[in-house]
Amino acid sequence: MIAFAILIGLLIIGAPIAFGIFLAVVGYVGWETPFKISLVAQRVFSGIDSFAILAIPLFVLAGELMNESGITDRIIKFANALVGHMKAGLAQVNIWASVIFAGLSGSAVADTSALGRVFIPTMEKEGYPRDFAAALTAASSVIGPMIPPSIPVIIYALITTGVSVPGLFLAGVAPGVLLAIALSVYVRMVAADYAEQKPKLSFKERVKAFTDAWVPLLMPVFIVGSILTGIVTPTEAAALAAGYALVAGMFVLKSLKISMLPGIFSRAMRDSSVILLIIAVVAAANWLLTFSQVPQTISQHVLASIDSPWAFLLMVNLILLVVGLFLEGIAAMLILLPILHPIAMSLGIDPTHFGIVVIFNLMIGLITPPMGICLFVSNSVANVGMGAISRRIMPMFLVELLVLTIITFIPETVTFLPRLFGY
Repeated sequence: MIAFAILIGLLIIGAPIAFGIFLAVVGYVGWETPFKISLVAQRVFSGIDSFAILAIPLFVLAGELMNESGITDRIIKFANALVGHMKAGLAQVNIWASVIFAGLSGSAVADTSALGRVFIPTMEKEGYPRDFAAALTAASSVIGPMIPPSIPVIIYALITTGVSVPGLFLAGVAPGVLLAIALSVYVRMVAADYAEQKPKLSFKERVKAFTDAWVPLLMPVFIVGSILTGIVTPTEAAALAAGYALVAGMFVLKSLKISMLPGIFSRAMRDSSVILLIIAVVAAANWLLTFSQVPQTISQHVLASIDSPWAFLLMVNLILLVVGLFLEGIAAMLILLPILHPIAMSLGIDPTHFGIVVIFNLMIGLITPPMGICLFVSNSVANVGMGAISRRIMPMFLVELLVLTIITFIPETVTFLPRLFGY
């Protein structure tokens, strides 16, 4: 109870989640166990003492390098060549640019930040309400962590055992594309009158857009392909991604200057440190929970009352949707997965299917108030107020909820691609 009271108290006053968890663990160890406080520091360090975790800062660095190389403009032009002539064309471009950008950063926040700076003012000039443009940019950013490479997928594989990273990468493709299609249908229905429909680009203009975009388009093919063929591990693939982004930006596109590198590396280190700090302190908390046999106790109670995989998946969705309102996705994953994953396996749920359901669910939390990070990022660009964005994003949230329901109760939408490749 002391640890829980410390955690809740710190969260109420706005303390960062990592510090709240750390101090709660220290309080519990100090007052309610025979262990020395120094053991907490050892467990924190051991939480990130892993070669596989190195993939996270490397993918973050790769995303920063691609963002600063002017890749965003090329992606937008290519997406415009594909869908810009349709009804609500620029809104469609916003969505499908997120699909392409997802293969570069693997981060919803990076997607919102990079594309929001371009799309929000541009869509407003075209006649779209500014709050609608901001909400759509945030909503489509959920696609980012689904399509490989994906930072949440790597973290999920680190937490669980027996789950293949390449298999999870492949499993996220169909849900990501399905979400893009669902959002496209929605904007076509509600936003067709916001702006005039543009004429279709000529074949020559489309070829030019593709030629300009071939460098970023090859990156996900190069990275994911090298993992699937067994040439590299996910960590090595992350290093290749960073190297690819650096070489492409400096020598192929020639838009990346040496003078820009210190700022890029600084931002990558800052963003990576936030993720790694959360992983480290939650690892210590998970060790303490395991020592106290909390996961085992919860598992026994759940299995005693729920014997259906579908009922369990429904319960998990409800829990994660509520948790996503208040906790960042990676933190929630680190806290809950050690409890939920063993139960799912005991009920015979496919681990790849369960992983994508969990990741998709928690990524939706990035766009739900009051703590949706992507909403804050989008509003920092649009400056229309959290209330306006929240109202606009509610119908889009329902669209994403529909997609979540589909992938939850039709497992083949997730598992057919990994099975096709033997995972």
